[in-house]
Amino acid sequence: MSSRTFHQDGRSLHVTASGEGPPVVLIHGLSGSRGWWRYNIPALRGRSRVYSLELSGYGHARRQRSLTVRDMAALVAAWMDDENLRDVTLVGHSMGGHISMHVAALAPQRVRNLVLVCASGLLRSQAYLTALHLPRAALIGRKRFLARVLTDAVRAGPVNLWRNAVDLLSDSVQDSLPLIRARTLIVWGERDVLVPLALGQLLHEALPGSRLEVIERAGHIVMVDAPQRFNRLLLDFMDAGGEPAGTP
Repeated sequence: MSSRTFHQDGRSLHVTASGEGPPVVLIHGLSGSRGWWRYNIPALRGRSRVYSLELSGYGHARRQRSLTVRDMAALVAAWMDDENLRDVTLVGHSMGGHISMHVAALAPQRVRNLVLVCASGLLRSQAYLTALHLPRAALIGRKRFLARVLTDAVRAGPVNLWRNAVDLLSDSVQDSLPLIRARTLIVWGERDVLVPLALGQLLHEALPGSRLEVIERAGHIVMVDAPQRFNRLLLDFMDAGGEPAGTP
């Protein structure tokens, strides 16, 4: 396992990488960290080079000011350019899915597969109303993961969380959707109270050729609530894409 911090114009992105093979990039959501992928990385790194990102203001980058979703997307795209990553499978959860849609629009030549997991981007609400759903969203699913959710939220701090909540609720991906060329898988938890399933269905309709999979009894953190089902969907989707461009 290796880690580095990518810097550009005073902004930074913490990256942990492991495994060998085609690149898979994981982007966490609001109040998250790379720890939210703990049940998924082992299934991926046996066949892929897995890059787990921690956004400015979160995880190892917690002492920084958080960026807007569009600034984070630009930073992720710049990092992919710096790494010269190609045929990327980009996986984003919640706010990370929101960011991933902007990244896929900014760098269509690098993103081969796009996986949107309970993604924001079409969510419309007031920030304080969304905040009221956070405790309930955290309680639906694996109770033992609640400690991680709370710890990461404390590490990010209320200012970063509030800033990003206000920003993601005011930003729409409508302008990015027509620019996305990647094969797209949309995964949703049936019991998601934070970003309702109806929004996943809207994304599915807005992205021609996309595939929508709903995991029963799972909540917002679907890759934690049902990791085996989630991992199988992701791996099968990657396999169905055939060989990457340029493969003999």
